[in-house]
Amino acid sequence: MTKYKIHPIVVGTKIFDKGMMTYQHDYGKEYTIPIYCWYLEGGDTKVIVDTGLMGVIQSEDRERSIGGKIYTFEEGLAKWGLKPSDIEVVLHTHLHNDHCENDFKCVNARFYAHELEFESCYNPHPLDFRYLADFVEEIDNEGVMEHLTGDKEILPGIRMIHTPAHTRGGMTILVETEKGLAAISGFCTILENFYPPARITAMEMEVIPPGTSVNTYEAYDQVKRVKEMADIILPLHEPMFSHCPTIPDDLGEEYFEVVNR
Repeated sequence: MTKYKIHPIVVGTKIFDKGMMTYQHDYGKEYTIPIYCWYLEGGDTKVIVDTGLMGVIQSEDRERSIGGKIYTFEEGLAKWGLKPSDIEVVLHTHLHNDHCENDFKCVNARFYAHELEFESCYNPHPLDFRYLADFVEEIDNEGVMEHLTGDKEILPGIRMIHTPAHTRGGMTILVETEKGLAAISGFCTILENFYPPARITAMEMEVIPPGTSVNTYEAYDQVKRVKEMADIILPLHEPMFSHCPTIPDDLGEEYFEVVNR
């Protein structure tokens, strides 16, 4: 089976209340999250997970907050010798705009997302303003977006599994690496959601659901499920990966201090 290296590329940021990540906890704390495109290096196919924001704010303040450099989509791919036209497969965790705005640049790619994400994108609930069909519809009409109905092996060593938590059609990406199975979460979380501090576990909570979810109880169970199935957990918006060029090679003490507490 092919083993992959995972390269997190910061292609945007957001500044908001930390409670948007950690349900019922740390409301009122300003928090900056990175928005990633993940390049999966290995095998003969050029694969990325999500494409991030098109309009990227690149500032020293934001880079200081996340601890790493912010790139445009083109700059981030160029770091690994790639252009958007080189990408052959795009895997979507979900179709909120900050995860798919650069899709149209990947002119030679095939795209994968759950069918429920397309339903939500074309007919969003008023509460879910993060779906913008403009970033999806034209590409979908070209017939290059596959509407998944469940779990799917994309390539040897890469699987997508349905994990509805943050959205109805969230898909977690499971990637085989030299140091075990890595999971890029299909829902918007940070590492703290999977490995809460003692003040949270003292309340008999094993994980923290995403700050926004379609069903909080189910979201809790999905976070716990992903945590139990993988050796390496990669939440979609964890800041520490912004200065971690390659996973698993560059996972350092900072990561293991959190997961082993």
